[in-house]
Amino acid sequence: MRAELTSLFGLNIYTNTGVYVGKLQDLVIDVEEQKITGLAVSDINRELFDLSSRGVIIPYRWVITAADIIIVRDVIQRYKKRKED
Repeated sequence: MRAELTSLFGLNIYTNTGVYVGKLQDLVIDVEEQKITGLAVSDINRELFDLSSRGVIIPYRWVITAADIIIVRDVIQRYKKRKED
């Protein structure tokens, strides 16, 4: 399936367990490799990310699917738990 990259901007991002992550603001593209390497996320869920910045970049390899919403692997929750220990 082919889609225009701009059609993804503004989509909500959730983990595969249903936790809201944020909204897709932009894409990180490796021009030499001709592939997407990351998602620039804004309006981030402050319960997941303890940051003062307005957004984060998550690796594209975490993406499971992108259609009406973007679903990413639940590694964010696992990282947060490890950090708290």
